[in-house]
Amino acid sequence: MATVTKKDLALTVAEKTNGNAIVVQDIIQALLDEITSQVGKGNRIELRDFGVFSFKKRAARVGHNPRTLEKVDVAAKVVVTFKVGKSMKEAASRLSAQLAKQK
Repeated sequence: MATVTKKDLALTVAEKTNGNAIVVQDIIQALLDEITSQVGKGNRIELRDFGVFSFKKRAARVGHNPRTLEKVDVAAKVVVTFKVGKSMKEAASRLSAQLAKQK
């Protein structure tokens, strides 16, 4: 399996839509920037069949340094979560089945 970059995605979308790869890359970047901005404002982003970006509040807790085992206070924080949508889940299932056949 290979790593696909934003540039690779832009080239693929440009080919499929007969568009300009640079314009498509700018559109992808604008979309990612807007998702980041909206999640940063506390908004939930729902992309049907793809997935849902949201945030979760994590409470303060006492952790420990794994090297020294010293107790450390970990502050409360907000983390971004992503829940996979139907199409992504089906694609992962197909990949899992394909990998199982190869063994």
